[in-house]
Amino acid sequence: MYPGTWAEKTPDKPALIMAGSGRTLTYGELDERSIRLSRHLHDAGLRRGDVVALLSDNTPETYEVYWAALRSGLYITAVNHNLAPDEAAYIVEDCGAQALVVSAAKRELVTAMADRLAVEHRIAYGGEVPGFADYESVLAAASPQPLPEQPHGDDLLYSSGTTGRPKGIKLPLPGYAVDEPGYPYVAIFGGLYQFDESTVYLSPAPVYHAAPLRFGGVVHALGGTLVMMEKFDPEAALAAIERFQVTHTQMVPTMFVRMLKLPDEVRARYDLSSLRCVVHAAAPCPVEVKQRMIDWMGPIIFEYYASTEANGATMIDSNQWLTHPGSVGLPLLGIVHICGDDGTEVATGSVGTIYFERDDVPFSYHNDPVKTASTQHPAHPTWTTVGDLGYVDDEGYLYLTDRKAFMIISGGVNIYPQEIEDLFTLHPSVLDIAVIGVPDDEMGERVVGFVQVAPGIEAGPALAEQLTSYARDRLAHFKVPRELHFLDELPRTPTGKMVKGRLRDLYAAL
Repeated sequence: MYPGTWAEKTPDKPALIMAGSGRTLTYGELDERSIRLSRHLHDAGLRRGDVVALLSDNTPETYEVYWAALRSGLYITAVNHNLAPDEAAYIVEDCGAQALVVSAAKRELVTAMADRLAVEHRIAYGGEVPGFADYESVLAAASPQPLPEQPHGDDLLYSSGTTGRPKGIKLPLPGYAVDEPGYPYVAIFGGLYQFDESTVYLSPAPVYHAAPLRFGGVVHALGGTLVMMEKFDPEAALAAIERFQVTHTQMVPTMFVRMLKLPDEVRARYDLSSLRCVVHAAAPCPVEVKQRMIDWMGPIIFEYYASTEANGATMIDSNQWLTHPGSVGLPLLGIVHICGDDGTEVATGSVGTIYFERDDVPFSYHNDPVKTASTQHPAHPTWTTVGDLGYVDDEGYLYLTDRKAFMIISGGVNIYPQEIEDLFTLHPSVLDIAVIGVPDDEMGERVVGFVQVAPGIEAGPALAEQLTSYARDRLAHFKVPRELHFLDELPRTPTGKMVKGRLRDLYAAL
């Protein structure tokens, strides 16, 4: 199913509502406007397998572009609008976009990219952008009749770039039409979390990331209402849940932390009784944070572990997690293998690289066959990894320890920054923290922490000593940061992933 199904049944039902402004897009409007844009792109020469790039803040038009691509057999590449001009231009170039649609709210970034862009077909909405056609004029001039054939398209999204330059993840196009069943995100997550016509889904994250974009598409495929926040704010999210009677939402652990740090009286102010399902993913969730979320909202917290590459997935519900705290669950897609550096499988409970076994290699990195090959197990090419480390218990539950690229080796001992970061997550003086390893002549690497202090807290030597003492009482001393540096803000993506490469660059410049 897709918006056209619901445009016939419930044309006036809201497909999308902006949480802040209340601006609404009905199913009838979403269907017609995505048809008109698909017609324009087809008339401009785009055909199955071509790419439309989208650079936008959170607006209703993002899903008009999304569905125009998916009902035309096109790929859609949503570009992170927080990137520097060269970084954003690199993605538009690398994906091979034949068309670029932008929000005028990002005019400054788009203008700065202009000299790098070779895209012929350019469209802007929400205002004028030099060199771009007006979106509303484009739609008005296009036919409202669907294309004779509407092959199902897909997304071509880029990794967050937390450990290097973003990589485009390209999956084969589906072999069916947009109105036929089979799209995996609808089939898997729609059933898993019981999305249907009654669903009201709050999306608080930027739409250029995989989970927000895809889950919004699942909502539309199944006839629910997507409530999109312009930008995440912890109290505004609670207010939106009450106002729109939200049934489902998906957040990342940093959003949980921000909500838990609200004063008790603020959290108690809002009626959250409509919630049936709170999903979290994208980054590991500290055990204490998740326990407090379940204590607050009840056993409606669900977690999945997956990646933009979609090479595998696990899932866990609240009741399973309470008996396996810290786990990300049992396999949902693929078979889990934990392997050592030599590629051999390690014993139960031992940490190693997480591989998922599938019938074939489910993805490739666009324009990078070498990088694609590096994700494959040396002896089993259909086992792939995205570089995460973890272990399984004797019941088959998977636990994450960290990214392989983030692991610190100090004095020959493996140290996982995630464990140290988790310790401080709910500390009242800490708003955010990141831990990295830096070169050390004696130990090989030493542990260094970067801290963003909570409002009203004074950064300085006294706080550093307090935090160090706190860690020494709770961690092995070799894991305690040797240095703590205070920053006004840490480089975390809106989906909660820390960009540690920037911290290493910053440390090198100290």
